[in-house]
Amino acid sequence: MSESATPGVRGMTAASAFAGMRSVAPVMFRAGCPDCRERFELAASALRLAIGASSRTTFYSFTCPRCGVAVRKPAGERIVELLTGGGVRTLRLHSTV
Repeated sequence: MSESATPGVRGMTAASAFAGMRSVAPVMFRAGCPDCRERFELAASALRLAIGASSRTTFYSFTCPRCGVAVRKPAGERIVELLTGGGVRTLRLHSTV
């Protein structure tokens, strides 16, 4: 395409379009293991969020990097907001009723 849909904008390359963008640091979340009591930071990719129909079925989970235990903790509205905003992979649970 040699013609631009916007008057006065010609020959824009991908490099020039993205030249002002900066790389964004990955979001890190603080967590703790109830088994070994270790405190650590986890990247969004290390966490999973499950959103159910009630507060009892809404939780986040991760594997402790120190002891390897699978950890599951309840997630209230604020936690859900923070995790989804930080890019944590989310699974929506549907009821069978």
